[in-house]
Amino acid sequence: MLYFHFLVKILARSKHHNSIIIATLAENSFKPIMNRFFFIALFLTVMAHAIAQDKMPQADIPGPGTEFVMQLQVTLGEAYSVGATPHGQRTVIPITGGTFEGPLLRGTILNGGADWQLSKEGRTEVEAIYSIKTDDGVYIHIRNRGLISMGKNEQGQPSFYFRTAPQFEAPEDSKYAWLNNSLFLCGPAPSPKGGITLNVWRVK
Repeated sequence: MLYFHFLVKILARSKHHNSIIIATLAENSFKPIMNRFFFIALFLTVMAHAIAQDKMPQADIPGPGTEFVMQLQVTLGEAYSVGATPHGQRTVIPITGGTFEGPLLRGTILNGGADWQLSKEGRTEVEAIYSIKTDDGVYIHIRNRGLISMGKNEQGQPSFYFRTAPQFEAPEDSKYAWLNNSLFLCGPAPSPKGGITLNVWRVK
């Protein structure tokens, strides 16, 4: 019974599952088949639970860093709408060209890609598929998926969110193969009329 009272005191400090575990203890403590091994196992379980409560992740844990990769100046054609579909309003924005530049690569954006957008109730899923050509003649394919949201933040204030996660397909035998092996984030920058400016970062 000494084990029982000790465990109940520990459980009284725990934030989760108190009633379930205490009920189990109460039921089993009066069974004649209860023995020392049961209490030892239960004691270890409760102690692990109590320790876990003290080791919950904190909000101030630093996140992964990023490093700037490039800025794209994208020129766009006239957008057209497929109309309302079962999945939302489908809009297509042609990608007609542009340029890109960063510390490790620069070149041109090829004509022929597009941004396929799907909108519903202030939320737009974007998927831009296109290719670029570096200034030393290497072709790289890009699939850039993300989200544009116009709504309210946690405080109920109007907010605008626009982030994407581009994926690169570069030749494995090129000096740009490192693009295949990292995660990237992309966000908009002030853009000229008839185009869009995007900044890309690599997640470290």
